[in-house]
Amino acid sequence: MKLYDAAAVLRSKNSGPFEVTVDVLFDDPEIYDKIKRSGVINAELVSRLYNIAPESITHIVFFDQALGFKITFARAVSSGTILDRDVYGAQQHAPLMDLEIDLGPDR
Repeated sequence: MKLYDAAAVLRSKNSGPFEVTVDVLFDDPEIYDKIKRSGVINAELVSRLYNIAPESITHIVFFDQALGFKITFARAVSSGTILDRDVYGAQQHAPLMDLEIDLGPDR
């Protein structure tokens, strides 16, 4: 199953002018728990998907109360500068959309 299909919310936004945050929220506690326990969401994966150095990733945090996780990483260029292609950071969740996740034989 693709992460896009498993998540209730998959979005990105600026976390200030120099960082982007990706939020992924689920409405099924079992799916959230399987993804969290799998360890698939990690710095190595984010680094590969976004073609960034692992050091650029400032946070990967799971929030059990919200059934979701947050990934924050440094922007290549500051928001709104001449080389910026996504001033609000609203298109940065796309690399995670097609991530294949294994939820086991029940899903």
